Amino acid sequence: MPVGFLEGVGYLLEHYWPLFLRGLGTTLLLAALGTIFGFILGMGLATLHLIPKSPQETRLQQVGRLLAKGFSRLYIQIFRGTPMMVQAIIIYYGAMRLWGSWPALLAGIVVVSLNTAAYIAEIIRAGINAIDKGQHEAARSLGLTYGQTMRRIILPQAIKNVIPSIGNEFIVNVKDTSVLNVIAVTELFYNSTSISMTFYRQFEVFFITSVLYFIITLLATAFLNGVDRRLGVRSVVGIPTSATVPFPTHREDPQ
Repeated sequence: MPVGFLEGVGYLLEHYWPLFLRGLGTTLLLAALGTIFGFILGMGLATLHLIPKSPQETRLQQVGRLLAKGFSRLYIQIFRGTPMMVQAIIIYYGAMRLWGSWPALLAGIVVVSLNTAAYIAEIIRAGINAIDKGQHEAARSLGLTYGQTMRRIILPQAIKNVIPSIGNEFIVNVKDTSVLNVIAVTELFYNSTSISMTFYRQFEVFFITSVLYFIITLLATAFLNGVDRRLGVRSVVGIPTSATVPFPTHREDPQ
């Protein structure tokens, strides 16, 4: 490997570009699937958290409602209150103790999905709370159940309003997947570390890595802003659509 910085970068790109691209592909796969599954789980958690009290509910229904709300709150607190790196170690090695070995990539998807669900649940909950209460009352007066009201009327509006924040979660996940190297998921950071250990030239290797992360997040931001404009959401990714909507603060990057 050449001694100079630019020469070293050129050498790495010439000889190790397949390894960089494979790592980048795994990173994007983890971020995309984690955001999709996290969004689905997050909708369920937000719905459970906001189940209203009904005057006609039985004792059993009351217990079920309280258990559902308690589970949602506990889940969100646990996954927002602990680092993703720690969650990855506990989930990956805990499952190995219980059921035997399983693919690190699958474990990474599970970890990112479960972690993202906690943040998206709070985002969707804020979006639902921003919808005029009159729409809930109008739907119930028409005989719609709580589930029908949420599915047909409230959630479509709430999701449209929080698309910028959900898009921001994908961008955060692109960077957060780097912590999954602790369970040997061969994403971009893991492959970069492997290359740097070959030559003990960390600066050149991680310069390329940082550029790749930057390009992907830049392209993702441009794409998501385009989606926002097509849907009529007047905001920038990561910034609330209205100053009156109490959107939760996004997590900090682990770096």
